[in-house]
Amino acid sequence: MTTFALILTGLIGLEHLGIMFLEMFAGPHTQANAFDMPITFLKQENAQIALSNQGIYNGALGLLIISSLFLFNGATLLTVMRLLMFFIMIVGTYGGLTATRKIFILQLLPATVTFILLFL
Repeated sequence: MTTFALILTGLIGLEHLGIMFLEMFAGPHTQANAFDMPITFLKQENAQIALSNQGIYNGALGLLIISSLFLFNGATLLTVMRLLMFFIMIVGTYGGLTATRKIFILQLLPATVTFILLFL
């Protein structure tokens, strides 16, 4: 496992924390631009609740990735990181197909590249 793969993994963890902050704390206008959603939809209370709930999951994933870098080592770390990158690849594929195509580039591509590097 290379240092580069670990750095990418950490960056992906930070990315998911950033997504969490957008989903939970950004205003509807910022969210509309970030997630390609109509502002009228994002001003609804139920939409904000759903987005905040999704933010908790992204934050948990980001913290799990970052904390795993410190909690595990060797083969265990490698297995955990591969599994987490695989999960992000699944979520990125679904999000890219259903929400916005930007997810293919912002989540799926980095997770896929990192996943491959974790096997080298």
